[in-house]
Amino acid sequence: MTLERITIAIEDELLAGFEELLERRSLGNRSEAIRDLIRRRLVEDDVENDEGEAIASLTLLYDHEQRELAERLVEAGHAHRARVLSTLHVHLDHRLCLEVQVLQGEAAELRTYADHLIALRGVKHGKLVLSSTEI
Repeated sequence: MTLERITIAIEDELLAGFEELLERRSLGNRSEAIRDLIRRRLVEDDVENDEGEAIASLTLLYDHEQRELAERLVEAGHAHRARVLSTLHVHLDHRLCLEVQVLQGEAAELRTYADHLIALRGVKHGKLVLSSTEI
C-alpha cells in the first residue's frame, strides 16, 4: 500500500478542536485520524444508501414481562437465522433485559429486521449500528 501526501486548508478553530479531540481520545497523529474519519464516512455512505452486504449490531433494551415479547424476539431471530450470527442476552433487573444481536446480510434487509424488532411493544430502546464489509 502506498501513501499519498496531500495538503488541506482548515480554519484555526476547526484545527484546534481537532487537535483537542486527538489529545482527549488518544487518537494518535493527524494523518491516521483523518484516514479513520474518511474510512468511517465511506462506510456510513454505503450503509446509508442500503447498498450491498453489511454487518451490524442490534442493541435492544426491553421489558421481558411484556406479554409474548420474548417469544416474538426468538421467533424473529429464528425466521432470520441466516442473518443472526450471535445473540447476547443480559438480565439487568427483575424486568429489564438487554439483548445484542450480531447480524449479517444486505443492509436494507438488516434495517427492515431491526425496525421490526424495535417497534415491538415492550421494547424500550433499540439501536442498529451498520458497517460495510467492503472497506
